[in-house]
Amino acid sequence: MTRRWRWLSSLAAFSAVVYAIAWIGYRQQWAWVESLDTNTLDWMRDFGTDHPGWVRFWADLCTIAGPNAFRLLGALAVVLALLRRNWSAALFLLASIGLSGPVAQAAKNLADRPRPPGQLTAALSSAFPSGHAVGVMVGVLSLLTIFWPLLTPRHPAVRFSVVGGSALLVLAVGFGRVALVVHHPTDVLAGWALGYLWYFACLLMIRPEPIQLTVPANQAVPTNQAVPTNQAVPTNQAVPTNPAGPVNPAGSLAETPAERDIPR
Repeated sequence: MTRRWRWLSSLAAFSAVVYAIAWIGYRQQWAWVESLDTNTLDWMRDFGTDHPGWVRFWADLCTIAGPNAFRLLGALAVVLALLRRNWSAALFLLASIGLSGPVAQAAKNLADRPRPPGQLTAALSSAFPSGHAVGVMVGVLSLLTIFWPLLTPRHPAVRFSVVGGSALLVLAVGFGRVALVVHHPTDVLAGWALGYLWYFACLLMIRPEPIQLTVPANQAVPTNQAVPTNQAVPTNQAVPTNPAGPVNPAGSLAETPAERDIPR
């Protein structure tokens, strides 16, 4: 197992513990869990009642950056993966983002925890876990996994900005659900934990290939390339003559007619 997979597996184990504590704490009515949920929601309810703009801000944020937004982005990413013939990426996105809603709803039906009293905005279904927390966590992690190579390592500031902004978005949406008094804090914690567990399960089963927007160099096929010729063939070269005169077969200089007439 590589270092990356050990790290991912450790986070999965931690998430499972968080989810179990939140669920058991609610079922068993642990005092510290009830105190955390009740005291936090009482403060949020009082503050939101006195500040309508605060409520509108968080309601708009949770709508714009909620699970439906990531389902739309996931659908666009699936189309891009299919166009690039990246079947594993398309299947991974369909499983992780596409099925995160049914997974969250199944967990809600199993826990059947009522919504907190005094909600500042309308919310359907049961409370535990937060569907927004599940959907945004899965959406952010899945899209980062598929498009990670595009965040070029030559510009680490880009990766840091994208990862940091994504983490802040996950935290903001989770906080917004508590600020609107539609979820207990433990609902959101459980939603983040379940979202990561579902993402990890899909990653473990499918092992997607990241989407590449350019054709790798080793897959490029050259066509009709002219082969340059830089070696010219010399023509009409003058044949050098021996300045010393013709040479006889024996290797000595041949005598001229004038030389033959000289008496010896």
